[in-house]
This record gives sequence, structure tokens and C-alpha cells, in this order.
Amino acid sequence: MKFSLIICTYMRPKSLLQLLQSVKEQNLYPNEILIIDGSTNQETETILEENQFDHLYYFFVADEDRGLTKQRNFGISKVSESSEIVCFLDDDTVLKSDYFERLLQTYKIYPEALGVGGYITNETQWNNVGKAYQPKINEFYFDEWKRADGSRFVLRKKLGLDSDCPPGYSSLFSHGRSIGFLPPTGKIYEVEQLMGGVSSFRKKVFDSFQFSTYFEGYGLYEDADFSLRLAKTGKLFLNTAAQLVHNHEPSGRPNQHQYGKMVVRNGWYVWRVKNPNPVIKDKFKWHTITILLTVIRFSNTFTTPKKKAAFTEALGRFVGWWSLFFNKPSSNE
Repeated sequence: MKFSLIICTYMRPKSLLQLLQSVKEQNLYPNEILIIDGSTNQETETILEENQFDHLYYFFVADEDRGLTKQRNFGISKVSESSEIVCFLDDDTVLKSDYFERLLQTYKIYPEALGVGGYITNETQWNNVGKAYQPKINEFYFDEWKRADGSRFVLRKKLGLDSDCPPGYSSLFSHGRSIGFLPPTGKIYEVEQLMGGVSSFRKKVFDSFQFSTYFEGYGLYEDADFSLRLAKTGKLFLNTAAQLVHNHEPSGRPNQHQYGKMVVRNGWYVWRVKNPNPVIKDKFKWHTITILLTVIRFSNTFTTPKKKAAFTEALGRFVGWWSLFFNKPSSNE
């Protein structure tokens, strides 16, 4: 299967180089690598001139095409006609040598798949505990594996507000558990949400779907929006054997206040993609969880070393939530 790799990058030349070096070591090498650079300087272009990679094509985008979703759509427009699969990777990831091999195998095992996601290995500590294990209140258990559950999920369990869906699915009141709650079993799981920075899709998908430009700049939850819309038309899968590391490079991210607003407003937008006409019960749960998470984030002002970041993010979340009553997000915003 011919496949293309699109990497949208912004002011991270060293991280990008590290990723490309891991791509170079792959068992299967992309037929083309498209670097879509939204940086405001020439450092990324320079480092690529100093380090050559086969079948790599570099694009420096203008202001009107800068931002994650715009850069992805720009990259899609440059993909070769002969390509069958389009892969996306965040510029701060590093791949295991069989990442693409495992990813593309999934399309052969499940020919109906419209999209397949990879699996991040370095964010959570999992333990295999078997079928008979009874998880504690502060643990999450799935498919014979357990992991520690964060304070927000523990409190939601106690209040009866935990997600009623498996990982990778969004409930009717949203606030579900992401694919990061799937364990490293080596299995392939069907899901309805993929993480954009470790995803792939059949090229034909883009004849009908694009990434929404509502999600400007950093583009928080743009992947949830895209995959939820796509999942209404076909099947998506996550292959936990297609593994990589995500380094979460801090550069290029929004400030904490803006991030807090995006969490709430973009979260509301994605919730309505999944459930356009929620009943009162779903509305109550969405708003209750949103307020609860804001309170928890505010409490971090007193419990974590990064007090200012916690306070400004909590303030951003509150401002974002309050703004929903006067100015709800829309696809035309």
C-alpha cells in the first residue's frame, strides 16, 4: 500500500529532526513525507537542508494557511494521487521501528477501516492483573490491565458522573475516556475517536471530509471533531502494537488562560458534534462535569508547584464556560 506522511510543524526544528530520524529507521518507509511548516522563522527549513531524507517535500505556509487544521488541509492537497493511506504525526513524536508496518497491517486485517491510530507508550504506567481483578476506586481497569485513575475521574465516580462508554468513545454527555485509556495489549480496538497526531486515514476519506477551520492555531480537540464526524460513516480502529513516544514539547503551545478557554469552548463544540440535540440529563451532566473540572484545576493552585499556571487555566475555563451562555461556538465562527 502506498502511503504518505504529513507532519505539520511549528517552531520545533530539533523535535522534528528527531522524529524524522526515527522515520528513517522504519521497516516500511513512506512513499512521500510532506513537511508543512507554519513557523515564523527559517530554522526548520535550515535544519532540513542540513539533514537530507528521501522523498521529503518541504512547504513553508503563509499566514492564511498557518494553524494545525489549516496546515493539515494544506498537506492533504499536496498528497500524491497514487497514495492510498495518509498518515499524520505530531512533530514531537518518536516512532518504534515497526510503527508504519503495524499501522498498515490494520487496513489489511480490517479492509473496512476508514482510519487507524497508533499507540503512545510513555504517558501511562499499566499493569497486567488478569481477568479476576477487582479494581479499587482510584484505579481504572480494562481488558485485564489496570492503571492509576486521576483525581478528577475518582471524584466523578463518587458523584456518578463517570463515562458510560469504553475508551475511545464519547458518551452523550461527552467527557469520555480517550484512547489513552486503552491498555498496551497489542490488540486492535474499534473506536470512534483518534488522536490526530498519531493517526492515519484512507486517502478517499478526504474527498468528503476536511479538518474544521473552526479550530484555529493550536487546534485543541480538532482530532475529536474530525474522527467523530468520520465515525458516523464507517469504522475506525486503534492498533496498540503500532507504538511511538510522545515527548510533549512545550514550545508552540498557547498560554494557560487561552488553553483553559479552548478546553471548554472546543469541548462544547465537539460534544455537539456527537450529540447535536442533547436532552436535559445530558446537558446537566456536561455542565456539571465542566464546572467540577474547573474547580479541581483551581484547587491545583494550592497543591502543585505551578500555581500560576493552574490559576490562569482555571480562570480561562471559567471564562470559557460563562461565554457559552452569550456566544456559543458554531461552525461559522
